Amino acid sequence: MDNGKSVVKTGVGFGTVLAITISWSVHQSILWAIIHGLLSWIYVIYYVLTR
Repeated sequence: MDNGKSVVKTGVGFGTVLAITISWSVHQSILWAIIHGLLSWIYVIYYVLTR
C-alpha cells in the first residue's frame, strides 16, 4: 500500500486544474493557462496572496 504517492498525484492534479481555471478566468489565454498549469501550486499561491 502506497497512499503517500496517491495523495501527491491527486494534489498535483488538483493544483494544475485549479491554476489553469484561475488563469483562464483572469487572462482568457491558452498560452497563459498552459504556463500557469506547469507552475500549478506556485501560481495558485501567488494568485491568493495578490488578490
